[in-house]
Amino acid sequence: MNRLPGRFGSKCMEQFEEMKRFYRGKRVLVTGHTGFKGSWMCRALLMMGAEFYGYALMAEGENLYDIAGVSDKVHSCFADIRDRERLGSFVKEAQPELVIHMAAQPIVRESYRIPAETFEINVMGTVNLAESIRLLEDPPKVFLNVTTDKVYYNPDGRTEPFREGELLMGEDPYSSSKSCSELVTYSYAKAFLEAKTAVLTMRAGNVIGGGDFAADRLIPDCFRAVRDGREIVIRHPEGIRPFEHVLEAVMTYLYVAQRTYEDPSLAGSYNIGPSLSDCITAGEMAELFCSTWGPEAKAVNRPDGGPKEAGFLKLDCRKISETFGCQPHFSVRKAVELSVEWYRAYLTGSEEVGAVMDRQILQYLDQTGK
Repeated sequence: MNRLPGRFGSKCMEQFEEMKRFYRGKRVLVTGHTGFKGSWMCRALLMMGAEFYGYALMAEGENLYDIAGVSDKVHSCFADIRDRERLGSFVKEAQPELVIHMAAQPIVRESYRIPAETFEINVMGTVNLAESIRLLEDPPKVFLNVTTDKVYYNPDGRTEPFREGELLMGEDPYSSSKSCSELVTYSYAKAFLEAKTAVLTMRAGNVIGGGDFAADRLIPDCFRAVRDGREIVIRHPEGIRPFEHVLEAVMTYLYVAQRTYEDPSLAGSYNIGPSLSDCITAGEMAELFCSTWGPEAKAVNRPDGGPKEAGFLKLDCRKISETFGCQPHFSVRKAVELSVEWYRAYLTGSEEVGAVMDRQILQYLDQTGK
């Protein structure tokens, strides 16, 4: 798994080896590791030789965690993030050096259907994890809470990208719950943790990539429609989103966590997003998917009058660029191409999808300026 294909250049080898040197043998606890982003993080951290502890619900249905071939390499506890006692016991057992919190109810439309449960998972789940860290005699050096671009106050008519210092006030239950999760994290940092633990929150844009099977997400909806021989129905074609490949988020989480471990003064909140020119509408993204997949993919705009979602989302990412030198590695077109590559391999069986993931991780590293 750690062998590097010869087609990748020396720069890729250097970046990969640098991250491997840091993460090799590190005890890393990730909540939500059975989800889409969590499964990509599993693959990346295992490539780097980390000692991986995962806490999440058991993956169900069609899911990347089971497909990616990582489950037998992770110390897993399959339980609910709302179970404080069980979570605390697992955190104590793991004795992590870094904690990355990704467990969440992540779907906006689902949050309208189950608002109370969304708040319980996203807010009290964060409380439970922060409390578990607080009670450790030897706490982790870094605690990273993964939130979202949707935490900001976003009034109708907004046209400017969001910056980290702006008001946190998500409107729908999902966005509001993640805003609250940020406030919980800030409170625990100031009241209890920051003397020993560097605390980060990171707000990523709309993440796409192979292996996402979630309902009510654009690229998975596109894939299912093509697989089933249906038209791709776009519910909100005019909504502008900061689409980015999953590795832009996952690898930046890992890099920023590494740097903050080495220099705790870098703790704080950071946006992660594509270049502003790559923020496109959902309709444009569907067209891009169709042109990349081929003639059998066809999209139609058909708003369904569903619950309100933000019409505009763009992120100002100057802070993470100036602090860490982080820049987007893949254009939105490349992100779609990589996504289609994964889904085609999965659909046709032409290649083991774990190998596709490893190759794409190395492609990301090969383009890094870090």
